[in-house]
Amino acid sequence: MSARNPPHASGPFPPRRPAGANPLRRPSDTFESWFRGFLMLVLVLGLPAAALGAGQTAYESSMHTVRTQSAERHRTDARVLSVTEEVGDNARQRARVRWTDVDGTARTGTTLVTPDTHQGTVLRVWVNGAGAVTGPPKTRNQAATAGWFAGGAAALGVASGVFAARTGVRHALDRRRYAQWDAEWLRVEPLWAGRFRR
Repeated sequence: MSARNPPHASGPFPPRRPAGANPLRRPSDTFESWFRGFLMLVLVLGLPAAALGAGQTAYESSMHTVRTQSAERHRTDARVLSVTEEVGDNARQRARVRWTDVDGTARTGTTLVTPDTHQGTVLRVWVNGAGAVTGPPKTRNQAATAGWFAGGAAALGVASGVFAARTGVRHALDRRRYAQWDAEWLRVEPLWAGRFRR
């Protein structure tokens, strides 16, 4: 056998495919690949942006509340007038207290006290701008916690959305692929089984 007659079939060479091309790759496979890339981009860029945006917004809103409450609430001495509504031996109980406001007005209200509190005891209570007993103002730590919680919830929401979108598209594409396979099998199987003759 000479070099002029190589041992391969005569005729033109098959067309060259681009590097990485797969003849078994369906259009749905190409779409799924691109869609996965898009979701990865959303995850890489969108998740931090959503987490930072939500966390910063929640933190700033909470800090506004901290500043407002800190400006309008103050602590003052109040004397216990009576102790009522005992909840239990180790629980807190409600007491009626009286204090003098910054303008000299005598005010009364109710607050929770420990079980060992008796009538005549002097307590430190928080009072708001309307002259009512209230709780302590929110702190910076609470505002930071609210920011972290909102940021984490936003990140979890984005991640869940990406996962749900990927799962939904994959499910829809698989249903379409199975339908195409069934249709192709209905065309090919009779020829293979020899049910029809050409």
